[in-house]
Amino acid sequence: MFKKLARTKVFRDPIYGYVEVEYQIILDLIDSKEVQRLRRIRQLSGVAMVFHTAEHSRFTHALGAYHMANLVLRDVEGIEVLTEYERIVFLCAALLHDIGHGPYSHAFEMVLSTTHEEMTEKIILCPSTDVYQILNQVKGLPEDVAGVIGHRGKYPLLESLVSSQLDVDRMDYLSRDAYFTGVAYGKIDMQRLLRSMKIVDNKVLCRASGVHTLESYLMSRYHLYFQVYYHAVSRAYELLLESMYERIKDLTKENEQIDANIYSFLRVIKDNDDVESYIELDDAYVNGFIKQFMKCKDPVLRRLSHAFNHRKLFKYLDLANKPDPKLIEQIRSRTKNSKYGKYFYFENSVSAVAYLQPNQKEKTEDLLSIKVLLPNGEIKNLDEYSPIVHSLVSSSYKRVERIYYFEDIDV
Repeated sequence: MFKKLARTKVFRDPIYGYVEVEYQIILDLIDSKEVQRLRRIRQLSGVAMVFHTAEHSRFTHALGAYHMANLVLRDVEGIEVLTEYERIVFLCAALLHDIGHGPYSHAFEMVLSTTHEEMTEKIILCPSTDVYQILNQVKGLPEDVAGVIGHRGKYPLLESLVSSQLDVDRMDYLSRDAYFTGVAYGKIDMQRLLRSMKIVDNKVLCRASGVHTLESYLMSRYHLYFQVYYHAVSRAYELLLESMYERIKDLTKENEQIDANIYSFLRVIKDNDDVESYIELDDAYVNGFIKQFMKCKDPVLRRLSHAFNHRKLFKYLDLANKPDPKLIEQIRSRTKNSKYGKYFYFENSVSAVAYLQPNQKEKTEDLLSIKVLLPNGEIKNLDEYSPIVHSLVSSSYKRVERIYYFEDIDV
């Protein structure tokens, strides 16, 4: 049904060596404008302000997630239950799962009333996109790929392999982000993890012999969140972006003219169904108008853009360190009394847990939980089998609260 290439196409990769492509449809998707756009969006946004080598793109991660899907199809016992069509749906969903990300990734979602997952579905199902045109050569394929990414329930096994607590997305970004940031966390024995996985009754199980690798995988992800993704300086950089986006929205509501070319950006703010405008946005587009803001008439955008381009980031106070209450009150008072104070002050919190214990009453319980296959054939939830994971369910929850501010908010 699906045409194979006369010779396997390969992409060099620092993590895997070669990423191999054998189907024409996958190569066509990689060459589509929507996937190529991901070359122009950093995978880790503001993290590069802390870890200077974290310059890798969402394109590299898309290829990595696709590669992990290929390894699942090759190495996981029981995966042969999938038909060729289901395999293609799986590979396409892994490759395309992030095409809905906006410029600077998660910072952009603040400005929209939608998520990158929802935008991914819209792009896949929009008749004018390259991705839709390529997938639509096979009847029903765009809807099935979008359905896997959107958890529509038609292919629960594929949905869990693309997005769950043990999926090809996480398997790639843990290794990739650790490599490009240079940290020790995230270096997981993925080969061992894949060999320990088994498909039984359309569900992903992990053999008991592989639980130690699973524990390491979960802890590495947990440490990456707080040491890398939620790093205070990285958040300060992203908050500058969020503050600029908020100012743009406010000026738009007041019908104020913004002297910079942000037409596509404004169209997306007004209508997140405008897919054609959305795919014009990438990091370079945002960098371009922020550079224009450095000479614009609005004092807030001018001040924030200078801070963004010259790395003059928000100062911050970690509330866990019990900063001087008088200092906090002084900062809050100064912000409250300033006309533009809200753009230069944030009370921000982030949280994570090493293992999310799903509610067994919810329909998503089987999708989210990791199941362990015992030698006697019994199946247990990971947190029931592993004492370490059991303790992590309650003890690993961590919340970090910080105040971000500018010492001088005169504009």
